[in-house]
Amino acid sequence: MLTNDMRRAVKWSTTASVLMVLVGLLAILLPAVSGLAATIVVGVLLLCSGALHIALAWRGAHPGAIVGEFLLGLVYGVIGLVLLANPIAGLESLTLAISIYLAVKGVLELFLAGWIRRASGAGWLFVDAAVTLALALMIAASWPSAAAWVVGTFVGINILFSGLARLMVIRAVPVIVQ
Repeated sequence: MLTNDMRRAVKWSTTASVLMVLVGLLAILLPAVSGLAATIVVGVLLLCSGALHIALAWRGAHPGAIVGEFLLGLVYGVIGLVLLANPIAGLESLTLAISIYLAVKGVLELFLAGWIRRASGAGWLFVDAAVTLALALMIAASWPSAAAWVVGTFVGINILFSGLARLMVIRAVPVIVQ
């Protein structure tokens, strides 16, 4: 039996999940816009992180720690400013970083699949590695024009599936409570 508090929580969670699905679909439909938005958010986060590192530097007890924290703050802050000053170039950089990440991930998965090749299900790691490497190559081959769709599409897919997963979990609440 659901209490009033539980009903409100389920209603709120359902509403938030549906909004996540809609935002995810919108990001997929408008990948360049969502990619630029994601780049700006990353830029702001890096800028804030840089400021916090610099502020923490003055709390260091050792001169090496102070200098290291200060320099780290500068790196974060400068990268954040660069992303914010030119979000299109920042989006291209993030796209290239995703391609490199996928390539490294694919190679590591390939090694892991080879390492455990006799284990049940290891073939799926080979498939995962092949798909991951194919994505990395597709993005790299079409870079920088891939920047127009990669980040926004990936962000949209992530938000869409987060919303869908939450909707499925919410559906289980009445069953769990009874």
